[in-house]
Amino acid sequence: MKTLFTALLVLALAGCSSGLRIDRSHTSVNQDERIQFVVLHYTNASLERSLALLTKGEVSSHYLIGDGPATVYQLVDESRRAWHAGDSQWDGRTWLNSTSIGIEIVNPGFDDTPNGRVWYPYSEAQVQSLIALLKDIVKRNNIKPRYIIGHSDIAPLRKLDPGPLFPWKRLADAGLGIWPDANAVARQQGFFAVNPPSINWYQQQLARFGYAIEQTGELDVATRHVLAAFQMRFRPQRFDGQPDAQTAAMLQVLNQMR
Repeated sequence: MKTLFTALLVLALAGCSSGLRIDRSHTSVNQDERIQFVVLHYTNASLERSLALLTKGEVSSHYLIGDGPATVYQLVDESRRAWHAGDSQWDGRTWLNSTSIGIEIVNPGFDDTPNGRVWYPYSEAQVQSLIALLKDIVKRNNIKPRYIIGHSDIAPLRKLDPGPLFPWKRLADAGLGIWPDANAVARQQGFFAVNPPSINWYQQQLARFGYAIEQTGELDVATRHVLAAFQMRFRPQRFDGQPDAQTAAMLQVLNQMR
């Protein structure tokens, strides 16, 4: 008798569960996409090592682009969180793992040699695969072009990837990012050459662009790192972290594009 009662109770509870009705006729206008950023990285490892680290290690990414051929591997479903950004911040958002898609690209990064640091370029096949992948991701997730960013943007004190040889301008030309107009930069550069802005101005403009930076009014270590990250992306020929007229001009022009 007890067994029969238990069975009937289980059936009754199951019936209640299956009888759930949800009214979806009222949709709030106060919402947007959960995924807002794409963060780009280099692996600093071979394809075999990268696959092992990103599938069996403590870090992960949604996609990995190989080298020779530039195969695109999906390692984590876009609906799930991958562990690629770490302690990060951009445009006021923190811990970007929860709101971003991570793309790793197989690339050695750099070597420090007796003649200085040597950076490794990305192959044409990798760039083409990346552009195709980004166009698909951006379209499906309605991501703003200016929210395609590098690991060095969101963690400038500890990361350098995707490095100075990453083709940011080519992505921007494909509608996958932003790039300052050269003529506008030249005009502003002339002004800043005779009217150099204060460090506080740089810190304000860098924060407006998206970087996490304290407003100290001093050219401290953190400010130099953030300046170097900005320069590495938009003026990769020289990213020494020192303020100058060209850097100020690029900042001004880019912030006017927001």
